[in-house]
Amino acid sequence: MDQTVNRISAKDFINKVLAGVALGIVVGLIPNAILGELFKALTPYHPIFATLNSVVVGIQFTVPVLVGVLIGMQFKLNPIQTVIVGTAAFVGSGAAIFKENAWVLTGIGDLINTMITASIAVLLILWIKDRLGSLTIILLPIIAGGIAGFIGIILLPYVKLITSSLGQLINSFTTLQPIVMCLLIAISFSILIVSPISTVAISMAIGISGLASGAANLGVAAAACMLVVGTMPVNKAGVPIAVFLGAMKMMMPNLLKYPIIALPIALTAAVTGVAGSLMGIQGTKESAGFGFSGLVGPINAFKFMEGNAMMNLLLLILVYFVIPFVSAFIFHYLFTKVFKLYDPDVFKFQTESEDK
Repeated sequence: MDQTVNRISAKDFINKVLAGVALGIVVGLIPNAILGELFKALTPYHPIFATLNSVVVGIQFTVPVLVGVLIGMQFKLNPIQTVIVGTAAFVGSGAAIFKENAWVLTGIGDLINTMITASIAVLLILWIKDRLGSLTIILLPIIAGGIAGFIGIILLPYVKLITSSLGQLINSFTTLQPIVMCLLIAISFSILIVSPISTVAISMAIGISGLASGAANLGVAAAACMLVVGTMPVNKAGVPIAVFLGAMKMMMPNLLKYPIIALPIALTAAVTGVAGSLMGIQGTKESAGFGFSGLVGPINAFKFMEGNAMMNLLLLILVYFVIPFVSAFIFHYLFTKVFKLYDPDVFKFQTESEDK
């Protein structure tokens, strides 16, 4: 085995973990984000679409494994070591729980705990190296995979407290005046969608609905628009397209390395959230946190709108696409050309730049 990594700095270690997470999210979530709602809508017309929908949803369930495997590949682990990291990440994610004498998939699990578990597995593997000799294939899955998975399960309830605490904070915003509420919720969700926190999990946990749900979706949509505007000039076409289709979390490494990008994202979300409040954009707890991925947000908002259908459709296009994109262009121009708060390269997709 060629184990070239003897020492690695904490910064490099974290960057490699985040790069693996970013790629895993793109691979696992994009199929359902693009095709999920379409297949659901077409299911009444032919059973094949129900099957196709189960396929893209099934791919989404593999996110913890994909994240673990791609983190392992970032450290140039061999095939056995890589899949061990993937299995440990899946166990630690909490995506599968034992309930009523059966294992039940609950979604993609807790992404933060997935990263922690995968990191522990990688550290164990790098520490063990070739010490196990011919017994590697027997003992390594038990030591690295088993110990990392066990620690992940122990940590999971405590790590979930991060999500629940943020949920309680966001839930407190719902008691404020509507415009202020929508502004704060939109900003919160615009930042959360680029973090390891699941916006959908928070929405379901606090039961956010009505104008608050609409603001949450608009915040996610605003983040997508800002990231598209930022990534377009400094990346190949695939990056902004993936972001537009729902893979905003792939920019997590950028947010942690350059926190300044949170400023244009938050301001774009604030403008969009206020506009959504004035237009009465609503939603449900099931639809909140998706933005315009799969058109989940706009479709649910349309159901709550009264009056002329064409006018309502134009309003949705305005608030979900026109306002956030225009705001994003303005803020990005001001911060790069006028105030020079950041360089456009802060939106360079980290994994892509590292591969070159």
